[in-house]
Amino acid sequence: MSLPLIVLTALMSCSSSPRSTEPSGSPVPPSESLPTASQPAVRFDKALHDELVGMLERDQAELEGRPQADTAEQRTARLKEIIQEYGWPTFDLVGKDGENAAWVIAQHADLDPAFQQQALDLLRAAVADGQASPGNLAYLEDRVAVAKGEPQAYGTQMRCGTDGPVPATPIRDEAGVDKRRAAAGLPTLAAYRSEMAAICAEADDQPLD
Repeated sequence: MSLPLIVLTALMSCSSSPRSTEPSGSPVPPSESLPTASQPAVRFDKALHDELVGMLERDQAELEGRPQADTAEQRTARLKEIIQEYGWPTFDLVGKDGENAAWVIAQHADLDPAFQQQALDLLRAAVADGQASPGNLAYLEDRVAVAKGEPQAYGTQMRCGTDGPVPATPIRDEAGVDKRRAAAGLPTLAAYRSEMAAICAEADDQPLD
């Protein structure tokens, strides 16, 4: 695949990030047909929460080399259906872990950049409403930028180079990156590089992200 695999550092955003997976793809409906990122008076949907968390568990298991009943592409297609019906899965609708799970599936939909962009637009709006993780948004912002060959804002997308981790694309205004990372609830770039360096050493020069 053309993008670096993600080694998201802790299924966090709710503050941090998870391990990466294989990309997925399939067409996405036009943006005008998608509902808004968040909706008023939303009640917690346990069934949807459990479905999203299950999708995340299968995503991570597949990354570890364990075949699953569904594929990354099928999980992406299902997330599209969920977004079409509900908008971005918000904290109110599916809880922080459910929102985090939705983000991981979107983050790993590398074969479907149009859908990743749609998800990013909705995630931005949900974060603005206080209904999604700023850290998740930072990772997806960078993921989409790297897919376009553009500079990244937060330095979250890394590759293992001969001398350790290097950004997959240059970091925009690197002097201000730690301020942006702090605003998103992420550790400093130096701390992140150190963490990625340890992973690179263990991964035998596997790409990171």
